[in-house]
Amino acid sequence: MMREIPWWQKGIIYHIYPRSFADSNGDGIGDLNGILQHLDYLADLGIDAIWLSPIYPSPQKDFGYDVADYTDVDPCYGTLADFDRLLQEAHARGIRVILDLVLNHTSDQHPWFLESRSSRTNPKADWYIWQDRIPNNWQATFGGRAWTYDPQRGQYYLHLFLPEQPDVNWRNPEVRRAMLDVVRFWLDRGVDGFRLDVFNAYFKDAQLRSNPFTPFGRRPFEWQKHLYDIDQPEMFPLLRELRQILEAYPQRYAVGETFLSTAEKAARYCGPDLLHAAFNFEFTNAPYRPAAFWREVQKWESALGRRAWPNYVLSNHDIPRSATRYARGEEDDRLRVVLGMLLTLRGTPFLYYGEEIGMRDVALRRSEILDPLGRHYWPFHKGRDGARTPMQWSDAPHAGFSTVRPWLRVHENYPRRNVAVMSHDEGSLLNFVKRLIRLRKRLLALQIGDLHLFQVSQAVLSYFRGCGEEEVLVTLNFAACEVPFELPAGRWEPLLDWPAVGSSSLERRITLAPHQVLLMRRLL
Repeated sequence: MMREIPWWQKGIIYHIYPRSFADSNGDGIGDLNGILQHLDYLADLGIDAIWLSPIYPSPQKDFGYDVADYTDVDPCYGTLADFDRLLQEAHARGIRVILDLVLNHTSDQHPWFLESRSSRTNPKADWYIWQDRIPNNWQATFGGRAWTYDPQRGQYYLHLFLPEQPDVNWRNPEVRRAMLDVVRFWLDRGVDGFRLDVFNAYFKDAQLRSNPFTPFGRRPFEWQKHLYDIDQPEMFPLLRELRQILEAYPQRYAVGETFLSTAEKAARYCGPDLLHAAFNFEFTNAPYRPAAFWREVQKWESALGRRAWPNYVLSNHDIPRSATRYARGEEDDRLRVVLGMLLTLRGTPFLYYGEEIGMRDVALRRSEILDPLGRHYWPFHKGRDGARTPMQWSDAPHAGFSTVRPWLRVHENYPRRNVAVMSHDEGSLLNFVKRLIRLRKRLLALQIGDLHLFQVSQAVLSYFRGCGEEEVLVTLNFAACEVPFELPAGRWEPLLDWPAVGSSSLERRITLAPHQVLLMRRLL
C-alpha cells in the first residue's frame, strides 16, 4: 500500500502580497476580501496553497513585518471574521492557507515592547535584548548600528532590522512559550502552515560577541561575517519543539526563510524532526544559462540528500521579479523556459503573484519609494517596491486592482499584460502555465518522481522525472535559435510541445524551436 503523499510534496504554493493582490473596498490597498473574490481564479490556475505575507495589526513601518499583535488582523486588510471566511472558502476549493510568521522581532508598538521599555524591573523587562552600552559591532540590515538607545529605559536595545523592529529575547522561556502559543492560536483556527520570517536569526550569541570583519560587500552589514548574530545552535531544539507542535495537527507545513542563505545552511534546518523545508535563495541568483541552473539544482539536491523535500522559488516580495531578471523587453519566451523548469523540477514550486502573467518590476522614482531599504540606500539599492506593485487583473483603470489610485503605481504595460486579456490568448504565458500545471497534476512523475540529468549544454537542459513505470523527459531550450536534439532510446509521446514543433513518437532526431519547452512521456 502506497504511503500518503503530503500535499506540499505534490503541490504548488502561490505567494500573495496582500497589499497588492486585490482591493475590495476602494482604499487603494489590497485586502482579505479581495483575495476571497479571486479564489476561483486561483483554483482554475491549479495552485494548491496560498502563502500570505503578514496580515497582522502593524504600524506598517516595514509593511507588516513589524507586528503589533500576533493574534488579530490589521484593519487595512479586514477582520478576523474576514480571515475565517477566506480560510473556509479557500478550503472549500481545495486551497490551503499558509501564514507568514514574524517571530524574530515585533513592532516597537507591540504591548510587549511598550511594557519592556517602561522600566528595568517590569515583568517583561527581559523579553527583548537590552544593554547598558553598545556591546558589539553588529549592523542593522536596513542601515546603521543594530543598537538603538531608548531614553525611557536608559538602555540600548537590539534590532537587526529597523529601530521600530526590536528583536525579542528567545532565550527567555516566557518569550518562547508566548511565541509558540501564537503558533497554536493559528493552527487551532485552521491554518495549514507557516512561512517563518528570518527564522535562523531568532537566537543571538549569549555573549553578544562582535562579528569578524570581511572585505566583501557594499554596505556595512555586508562587511561582517555573521557568526554571532544569526545561526546559533539553540535554533535546533526550538525547531524540534515547533515540529512536534505541527505534528499534532494533520498535514501542517512549515517553510523557513533562511536569512543570508546558502544551500548547505538551508539544508541544515530541514529534516523529519526539523522544518519541512527552508528557502535556498542561491537558485534565484543563477544567470539565464542551463549549466548555471543545473549547478544550483545539484548543489541543493546534494545538500538535502534524502532527509527533506526540495523547494524552488524564482520570485518573491524581497527580490526583483523573474521577468525583470530574465526576460528581454516584453517578450515572454525566456519566462516560459524558466517557469517550465520551476514547475517540473523535483520539489515544491513557489509562484509569486503575477508571475504567471509575466509581471515586471515597476521602475519607481525616488519620490515614490516607500520601502525603508530603498529610502535608506537609494540609488545603490532602490528597494523592493518595484516587485510589490498591484496585480494586473484587466485593462480597466489601475489594472482592475482598485477603483482608486493604488498604494504603489501600476506598471504601464497593464493594458496588454493582465489576466483578462491573457486568459483569452491561447498562446499567452498564463495559458502555458495553466496547461503545465494541469499536466503536472496528472502525472506522479512530475509531482514526486526522481530527477536524473539527461543532457546539459550551452543551450539545452534536459532531465528525466520518473515514478514507477512512468517516465517523463523535460527538455528546455534556453537559446533564441533552433537547436538539434537527439532523444534517448525508446519511443516517446509528446505531452507538452510549446511552441509546437510537431515531434512524433517515432523520431529520435528532432529540432528544438527557439526557447522550446518540450515534455515527452516514454511509451512502454
